[in-house]
Amino acid sequence: MELLEYQAKELFRMVGIPILPSQTIKDSRKIKQLQIPYPVVLKSQVRSGGRGKAGGVRFVANTIDAIAAARNIFNLPILGEYPEVILAEAHYNTEREVFLAIVLDYDLQSPVLLGSAFGGMNVDLLLTNLQQVVVEAEFSLFYARRLAAKMGLSGKLICSVSDIIAKMYRLFFEKDLDLIEINPLGINTQGELMALDGKIKVNDYAVARQPIVETLNFSAQQSKTEPNLNQINWRWLDWHHKLGKVALICGSFDSALLTWDLFKQDKVTPACSLLLENSLITEADNLQLYREKLWEILAQLETIKGIKVIVLNIWESAAISREIVQTISDYCRTAEELTLLSKAEQVLVNSAITADNSSNLNVNYPNLKSNQTPSATPYFILRLLDQDNLEDLPLTEKIYLSSNLEAAISEAITIVKSN
Repeated sequence: MELLEYQAKELFRMVGIPILPSQTIKDSRKIKQLQIPYPVVLKSQVRSGGRGKAGGVRFVANTIDAIAAARNIFNLPILGEYPEVILAEAHYNTEREVFLAIVLDYDLQSPVLLGSAFGGMNVDLLLTNLQQVVVEAEFSLFYARRLAAKMGLSGKLICSVSDIIAKMYRLFFEKDLDLIEINPLGINTQGELMALDGKIKVNDYAVARQPIVETLNFSAQQSKTEPNLNQINWRWLDWHHKLGKVALICGSFDSALLTWDLFKQDKVTPACSLLLENSLITEADNLQLYREKLWEILAQLETIKGIKVIVLNIWESAAISREIVQTISDYCRTAEELTLLSKAEQVLVNSAITADNSSNLNVNYPNLKSNQTPSATPYFILRLLDQDNLEDLPLTEKIYLSSNLEAAISEAITIVKSN
């Protein structure tokens, strides 16, 4: 279960992670009762990332501007989700911003500390400088300081940032989290720290044994347990490299972040990354919609030149894993059939050119040029949680299955370097 920002910050407050004075607003007319001095930041409380670029974060200087901005935010859907709550927060002047996160790596069966000396909305810069430390034994400040040092921090910042990491880890461990993230962690001119935005994902199986979570007043969107067709969405992440040969499709932002970082460690920069989100579905009709969304993504990736490998890091149910493999198999078969058809038409075109010096080329084959070469089908690396009951599906040499992320990335890199 993913918490909204204001809920995550309530947990931050409990362990002493510094947060700004804030107030939740459920009606734009209540802005007049705001107890926080201006200027104020208004933030849409939805589970999707990229709220700032989508227009869900507004800086306002007075009540009139705040009312207008609040109305706009309440009526702004982000990936199909309208906010039920807006977070009004005091403004904070930062000298620099950093990124911190802790994720649970199911392959290593260990928490992984992530950090970048460049946080905020510049994702390219964040990823380029992303560092990680695997917590291989009982947590201690050693791990936190090691990450801070790898991030390039120095002096008092190593101690203060390490203290924040330790508090994050306490939440991570005590509340059974899959992810805790602060982006950005603001640092002002006096070296003081402030968690300006936060994300928390509680393990679904742990919600029942975490009574504090139940006190956070879940929104209607968060409380839904029935399948919802509108929850299947995909979007581009603002990460790109024009010479990259690998495309990533991931089920969550944190898995995309970790996958991208592992590629970068092997000196391979992916071309792009997409998220296929909110897809915990089981019914046949919903699986069909999942299939259609995945096919849409593949059609978009066809337009990017130079893609040799498509890596899917989707950590979902057995039903979804099966649907993914079936969709990719069908896609590869269709692509191969089109390639064979194109080659056959190419032979006919060349024959026509030889027979009549291309005089009838545009009449008989208007969509094909004599020098046209069909594009090769990319390889697919599928990192899936559940690979049981997949043996009966039609796999080809273009499809590689693994439940191990590092093995999947290694296979992708081998293919890229050999092509």
